[in-house]
Amino acid sequence: MKRFFHSELEAFRSTLVLMGERAIEIVRLATQALIEGRIELCEEALQQDDAIDQLELRIDNEGLRYISLRAPVATELRLVAIGMKAGQNLERVGDEACTIAKRTRELLSEIPPRSLHHIPRMAELTIEMLRDAIGCLVDEDSEKARLLPNRDNEVDALHRENYRQLSAILAREPENVASHLHLIFISKSLERIADHATNLAEEAIFLYRGEDLRHAPEIKAASSGTLKQSPPPL
Repeated sequence: MKRFFHSELEAFRSTLVLMGERAIEIVRLATQALIEGRIELCEEALQQDDAIDQLELRIDNEGLRYISLRAPVATELRLVAIGMKAGQNLERVGDEACTIAKRTRELLSEIPPRSLHHIPRMAELTIEMLRDAIGCLVDEDSEKARLLPNRDNEVDALHRENYRQLSAILAREPENVASHLHLIFISKSLERIADHATNLAEEAIFLYRGEDLRHAPEIKAASSGTLKQSPPPL
């Protein structure tokens, strides 16, 4: 975003970058708590949520103030609008990470499950997607952003396999229903975080190329049909 010289826009950009860093950190803490069995990391993750919420409010306030005072046109207006949408996606990432942290806390307070199935790999992929999507916004990399929807397919496939495996275990071991349900919902939260990363990538493409890919055929193909078959609603 080197071409924006207004101090207000630089402050807006800095707030967005900070929110992105906080979003990555809260997901990392929540998933690390589960994978390493460290309940204290659940609390660390939950403590991050208020800061993310406040950063979303700051982004909205700074964006609206700039629109009302500077009457931006063309690319500047697009930056502010996309930045505010990105803030919404990052806030939802924080909410999903809190869901992971809360369910992990419950899991670790009971009898830990014998297997986390594909959740560690999902966590790794999701954090990478989130980091790359935020990088695309910051570094003006629309070409890299185009690859994110395809990477989302792997996360979706792992979530479907988690759902299949855990549902089968639930049928065999009804006495352990709570712990396996926690894992299903954690898997779903990771799948949703990957979706928000995909949204951020689409926003980067719109910001730098002016292309709205939300309903483009290639995006629909990556999120429906045989490529993405969600399990029945929980």
